[in-house]
Amino acid sequence: MNTGWTREKTRIGAGCGVLTRFGVIVQARGELDGAWLLVHPQVAVRFWGVRGSIACPGPETVRYGGNTSCVEIRCGERLLIFDGGSGLRPLGRELHNNGGPFDLDLFYSHTHLDHILGLPFFDPAYNESSHIRFWAGHLKPDSTIEAVLGKMMSAPLFPIPIDIFAAKLEFHDFIAGETLQPHPGITLRTAPLDHPNGATGYRLEYGDKAVAYITDTEHELGVLDPNILSLVHHADVMIYDSTYTDEEFLAHREWGHSTWQEGVRLANAAQVGTLVLFHHDPSHDDTFMDKVAADAARARPGTIVATEGLVLEP
Repeated sequence: MNTGWTREKTRIGAGCGVLTRFGVIVQARGELDGAWLLVHPQVAVRFWGVRGSIACPGPETVRYGGNTSCVEIRCGERLLIFDGGSGLRPLGRELHNNGGPFDLDLFYSHTHLDHILGLPFFDPAYNESSHIRFWAGHLKPDSTIEAVLGKMMSAPLFPIPIDIFAAKLEFHDFIAGETLQPHPGITLRTAPLDHPNGATGYRLEYGDKAVAYITDTEHELGVLDPNILSLVHHADVMIYDSTYTDEEFLAHREWGHSTWQEGVRLANAAQVGTLVLFHHDPSHDDTFMDKVAADAARARPGTIVATEGLVLEP
């Protein structure tokens, strides 16, 4: 039977290894030698939710995916998660199916609902052997990540409180711009992003690899954001808020989002390896995203449009 899997790694951009299935850039767990999370050499990035604003599953988004922001990054044996949108639920199911215990860090870009609503449905949180550390850089001094997540899981918004979690929880608030070292050998450089109520961009460094996670940020026309340029400089992978096209952008000023074309401009200026377009607008169906992918590939060869299930090995 033809499963559609191409077993040879494809080299794209400046050296990201991926696998393809029916032309879609993905790598599935178990299709190679063991689980995908066991075969990466240093760093592996997996996308569980690539959509922005609101989940939009359905036949029109089945190829690119409808879950909201959630990205898993493996650094050796360490598990780091960036944002906990609706994509956090299938990630939790996958972890549960592989067995515990679970020791992980969850870094929030910000705490608008589409980036946090997956937490109550995250299976490892209900496992008493789990140890989960939550991080946020946009809330001090007025609030904390513990208070925000607790408010989300409280009446009349949610039927059960955060105290129901059996896992050991830690909450860490920092100020965007600080450098974090959550584990030996792992460095996270951070910077504030231009988004209503604040947001944080991250640059993860592990070994000789660097992955930048830049989502929910609005650019200024004609000006490359120096905070972002600093985070993405020579990064192997740059994941960027590409909610709109340049043509759509003017009608959405002050909404706190950027365009794929601005991602290209930043990636070129910062000499990024592989640009990954992320945080797709819920109104952009698969046909629209196919056009974005084609246009972006012409503008910057090797650019990838994030899809649910995509795995990158920088």
